[in-house]
Amino acid sequence: MKNNKTFLYITIFSLSLILASCGTSKSTTGINTSGIETDGSMAAEQNIDYLRKVYDNEVYAQNISSKIKFTITAGAKDVSVSGSLKMKKDEVIRIQLTPLGIMEAGRIEFTKDYVLIMDRINKEYIKADYSQVEFLQQNGLDFYALQALFWNSLYVPGAQKITDSSLKNFTVTSNSALKNNLVSLKKGKMDYVWETDKTSGQIKAVNVTYTDNNGSTEVGCTYDSFKSLGTKNFPTDITLNLHSDAIKDTNTLSMKIAISNMDTSDDWETYTDISGKYKQVSVQDVMNKILSM
Repeated sequence: MKNNKTFLYITIFSLSLILASCGTSKSTTGINTSGIETDGSMAAEQNIDYLRKVYDNEVYAQNISSKIKFTITAGAKDVSVSGSLKMKKDEVIRIQLTPLGIMEAGRIEFTKDYVLIMDRINKEYIKADYSQVEFLQQNGLDFYALQALFWNSLYVPGAQKITDSSLKNFTVTSNSALKNNLVSLKKGKMDYVWETDKTSGQIKAVNVTYTDNNGSTEVGCTYDSFKSLGTKNFPTDITLNLHSDAIKDTNTLSMKIAISNMDTSDDWETYTDISGKYKQVSVQDVMNKILSM
């Protein structure tokens, strides 16, 4: 990296681009549902029972704090940054980046109402609601979609909670040829597929497919290294792979978040206060800088 500013921009906005692309993607984690039919072993009520099992794997904790190692691979380049992940259910998802573990260099905060991206080094920030962030608006992505991704849970587009009634929207594909059961949901142009353990119902991967006339974006998200968090298990390795025609020079990005030292403390501020020393910059200007690098 030429300097700290370039390093920080690529790290922060590559993360934002990957997360945004999770809303409009084609499967890349090896799940191929074409030609697969259910084997008839699950009646409608059995499907609902299984879906309840999948949903019930979600942790009870309302707060999660952890240290993270965040790694981006773009073509032949690797960038690794230490940091922290802080989440409060239905309120906020925050990633803080601390290169060398010395000081916070950048912060990304998703709330129900807005996205906040802060460059601590250069005292710049972006704060916008989801309709103002083009790559989020175009992908139909909102806070609850991101929350489901980070909390390893099912998601119904446009809904805050999963209910027994909403479980009827999902289809379970069970086949002896598949290692895991596939839970699928179609919503408009979006096709969601979760790969779930046949025995426990734990979500192992999620894929989303979207088709339009603006090129293709492909994302796969996998979960691994589950550890106990209360009475449930939570993934401590989250990996996303992105392929997009919109990224210059290299159109493939991989992001891995390795989580450690998890706790359920709520002893931290929910929302970030922005100092008057920071300058607000536009979303599109910064995204143009990143996509032209």
